[in-house]
Amino acid sequence: MSNAPFTRPKVPAGKTEYVTTTQNEIVPGKFHVGYTTEWKSFQKEVPYSTPKTP
Repeated sequence: MSNAPFTRPKVPAGKTEYVTTTQNEIVPGKFHVGYTTEWKSFQKEVPYSTPKTP
């Protein structure tokens, strides 16, 4: 048996056109590392205008 402490590998940030995923800081003694996901909006928001009357 090894007496070395268990460490999780550092994962590089994942980047796509609309999503960026980054690894949270590794806290010693915790099992779950966790990730943060940031979404870029891919829909355009247009201000509402009243339709023309017939």
